[in-house]
Formats: sequence, structure tokens, C-alpha cells
Amino acid sequence: MTKKPRSIELLAPAKNLECGLEAINHGADAVYIGAPKFGARAAAVNSLDDIAALVAHAHLYNARVYVTVNTLLHEEELAETEAMIHDLYRIGVDALIVQDMGITRLNLPPIPLHASTQMDNRTPERVSFLWEAGFRQAVLARELSLLEIKKIHAACPEMPLEVFVHGALCVSYSGQCYVSQACYGRSANRGECAQFCRLSFNLVDADGKAIVKNKHLLSLKDLNQSDELEQLLDAGVSSLKIEGRLKDVSYVKNVTAAYRQKLDALIARRPEEYRRASSGRSRYTFQPQLDKSFSRGFTHYFLHGRDAGISSFDTPKSLGEEMGTVKETYPAYLTVAGLKSFHNGDGACFVDEQGRLQGFRINRVEGNKLYPQEMPRVKPRTTLYRNFDQEFERLLSHKSAERKIAVDITLADSAFGFALTLTDEDSVSVTLSLPRDKETARTPQADNLRTQLSKLGNTPFEARTVSLALADNWFIPASVLSDLRREAVDRLTAARRINYRQERVVWKPTTHPFPQTELTYLGNVLNSQAVSFYRAHGVQRIAPAFEQTPVSHAVLMFCKHCLRYSMGWCPVHQRVRSPYTEPYYLQSSDGRRFRLEFDCRHCQMKVHAAE
Repeated sequence: MTKKPRSIELLAPAKNLECGLEAINHGADAVYIGAPKFGARAAAVNSLDDIAALVAHAHLYNARVYVTVNTLLHEEELAETEAMIHDLYRIGVDALIVQDMGITRLNLPPIPLHASTQMDNRTPERVSFLWEAGFRQAVLARELSLLEIKKIHAACPEMPLEVFVHGALCVSYSGQCYVSQACYGRSANRGECAQFCRLSFNLVDADGKAIVKNKHLLSLKDLNQSDELEQLLDAGVSSLKIEGRLKDVSYVKNVTAAYRQKLDALIARRPEEYRRASSGRSRYTFQPQLDKSFSRGFTHYFLHGRDAGISSFDTPKSLGEEMGTVKETYPAYLTVAGLKSFHNGDGACFVDEQGRLQGFRINRVEGNKLYPQEMPRVKPRTTLYRNFDQEFERLLSHKSAERKIAVDITLADSAFGFALTLTDEDSVSVTLSLPRDKETARTPQADNLRTQLSKLGNTPFEARTVSLALADNWFIPASVLSDLRREAVDRLTAARRINYRQERVVWKPTTHPFPQTELTYLGNVLNSQAVSFYRAHGVQRIAPAFEQTPVSHAVLMFCKHCLRYSMGWCPVHQRVRSPYTEPYYLQSSDGRRFRLEFDCRHCQMKVHAAE
């Protein structure tokens, strides 16, 4: 029996309805968007009406909408969450991305649940457990290598695996970061991360010696796996996720389009193994370029093993694309030895001698001369970057993509006049009759009939073929044919919506053993329903979540990123001894010190509570 190609999903973020609509228009197979409450981005919530509008648009293209309900829930929030989930199911949402296991004990409609990366999904045992428990997609930890992903897929091939391929990186394993709660009373597990990791620190040793001063030591570059998609799919990944539920619409347009083009080219080369997860094709009025959207520089992170180049110590802000170097400076302008050309209105930036990012706006460009709005203090041979491309942003500010579903059109004779049939690329078909006396035309009509029938304009469709099955050169007025075509398009649109099949998963209680029999604060158990879930799966001792009962001297961050490795002093991989005395401390601007522990057995750096 021939194996069916695996469906591959490009999953794009949506801060709001506009971003969601444009993600679909620019080629996303699915969109994830914040619920009215209880999403891991508290600043990106959406009304039920907006989510319903997004669902209607997405389903026309057989694309899906996932809603994030991926925070820990207090006891008093469970009833409200349950009611909200029923509302989301009623408006057609395809799945919920969740973190809190207490949700599984609620009275749920038959809506699929996806396991958020906040669940710390990094082992075959965890993913297999989630599949048996009823979850229908797992968002893996960002830190995993290709080999680790392959092992998870081999252990649980039924579970669709979702991985982040682009965007901002958390330095701690997701769901295992408590530093924002400990320092500011803002829980990352409740969607209120204060972005502690983007701050600057001093690194000092046990004797108080400064190793590094005022650097963004926990700030990582942004993920970019656009050249690794084939390896990810071959490792077993089915959903390619773009980070960015706080990003603006131009980011969503550009990044979605860039990955859509890459993925389509891959699928075209290997159609027997992989297929698109939705319908329609997007056409763009611009050429997508990933380095023109917000980034802190790019990294593959740990996909191919440990790499020193994953951090961006100088700045957590966007550098953009490298443009060239400063040649000379004058009172009103500077000259550039350019790799690329600047435009009037561009934003430029550079890293100064103190390692700080400085920026300026360009008023006018004349050849290799840049006339800034305010002259920056920049020295010759300094590298210049462009973090705002005026021309590119202007293109994206207008309509920049159309997504069309291919349709075959046939006009044929019938016993009572004519019949118009529209059959789309998914084999959804409608036929409309046109009762009319047949009248022979004086001039050839075939070209005119094909032209009129193919005028699909602002509809979601485009004509792939137009066929005429007519016994004679019949005359049909253009207005009559136009009305017939419009009604057929409306019927086909309605038929596509009716034919869309929302997946239904009835949650059934399970009792298979959880991989652990004891949960510390790292289990993130904040309500009685979560306790009930873990008890049913054999967990004997359950500590409350850090948000409920803070733990003194706790580990606040668990990081694959390792400063000792970044400095070149890893005793395992680099076999180099540090000239400084451990333990090391991160010292924040307010004087608090966070002790670093290097757990070489698990290849982790742990950040302990402030002293």
C-alpha cells in the first residue's frame, strides 16, 4: 500500500485579527492567536468576535486557527476558563494550546488540545505520555537537536510534532523560568514575563573580580531555521512555527511569505513524502527577506549541537541587515562603503565603542553619502546596519498578497438551457442551471464566454481551466453570464465552508503513569484540578507552583545556553580551565547577585535566586 504524504503545516502568529488575516493571505496553513484571557502573552488578547472572523477566513482555505490558553490557572479561574473554551469551540476554533493540566479535568467540548512548549516537552517519555493522555499535537522545547527530535518521533510517531523555526528565543526552558515572578511578581507562566533575560549584567567570580561588565549575557539571538526545514521534516516535524504574537503585521507578512516560499519549494521536490496542509496559493507584490524584519541576529540555536554563537551580548534590540562600513564623517553627512544601498527615511544603527547600540534616521541619500536627521558620533570602519527599510515597509503597508484557490469552470448545454459547473482544487463542486432559450450568435462567442467566466476578481478563486461543452455557437448576454458566475462563486464559497471538517476529540480520563512520581515546584501545579490529574496518573507527592508558594534558594532559570561555554571555559566540550574562581554570579544594575551553577551532567546552566 502506498504511503500517503505527510501533511506539513506552516503555523504563523497573530497578535490581533489583522495579523491573523494577513498570515492566512500570505500562506500560513494555521494561525495561533491569544484567547480573550489566559494566554501566555497577556498583552495579546482577542475578542470572540475577532477570533470568529479569523476562523471564517481561515477555514475557507482549509487553514486552521489555534487559540492559546497556555497559562497556569488559579482555582477561581477554572469555571471562567471552561465557559470560554465552550465559546471558542462554538465559533469553530480548531484546537487549544494549553499548559495547565487542570484544563483536562474540566467539562470540555470535543476540541483538540495541543501541549504548549510551556509544558517543557523535551523527552520521548513526556511526549508519549501526552499522546496517551489525549493531546493531539506537542510543541517541543526550542533547545532540542535534530537527533533529539528524531528520537521523540521514533518513540511516538503518532504525535504531530510542532517546532519553532523563527523568532525570539527564551534563554530558559519554557515553563521552567521563575525569575520574573521572583524579582517582579510577574509570572512568565501567567503570561506576564518581565523579560529579565534582556537586561544587562556584570559577570563576577567568587572573589568579586569582574569577568564581564554591563553586557546582555542572557539575551539570545533570534531563531532562523529557514535553511533547515528539510532536515526538520525528515526528523519527524509536522508543524513549523513562527514566533511573534507581539510582532506587528509587517513582520507577520514578510516572515510568513518567506517560509511559505521555502516550504513550497521543498514540497515540490518531494511530493510523495510531504504535502501542504491547506488550500490556495499566495502571490506577493514584494520579495520576502527575513533580515528586513525585526531580529537580534540569527542562530540555529542547538539544532546541530552546542554552538558558541547563539548569544547577542551587545544588545537585545534589532540590528537588522548589515549594509557596509563608515568611510569618513563630516559635519552634515557621512560616507559609506556599502554592500547595499540605503534609502531616504531608512533607520540605521551601529554598535559603539562601549558596545551599546546607537541609531539614527537618514533624511537623504546621495550616492554613498548619508545625511542623517541628527549626526551620530560614529567612527570610520564602523559597521552599519539597517533596522528600518523605508521602501520595504512602504510595500508591506499596502496590500501585499492575494491567496487564490484554483477552480475549473465548465459551461455546458442542458435540456432547459445551460449549466455552469465550478470545481475547485479540493474537488468541491457546484452546478447552477440557467433556464434559457438557445439563440445562435452572429459572431464567434467562445473567446468572449471564456473571458467572462474567468473574471473572478476579488473572490477567493482563480480560473485554472475554462471549458465549453456547447453544441453550437450560442449567444448569452454578458450580464446574464456575469450574474450566473457570481451566484456560482457564492455557492462554491458556501459549499467550502460546509465541507470544512472541524476535528473533534472527546477527552477521556486516563490513568497511565506519568514519567515522574514526585513533582516539585517545577511541575507548575496551581489548582486542584491539576492535582487531580497528576494523582490519577500515579504522582504521589505534588508541591504547589512557585506562583502559589515561592521557594527560597530556588533555581529560577534552567538554561541550555551556558556562559562558561560562551567564554571558552567548558571543561567538557572545550577542555579549557577558567582563570576565575567559581561560583560565578550575575550582578544586576540594582546590585542583586544571582549565582550560576554549571550542571555538566545535564549540560545546563542554572540561575539561582538572588542573594
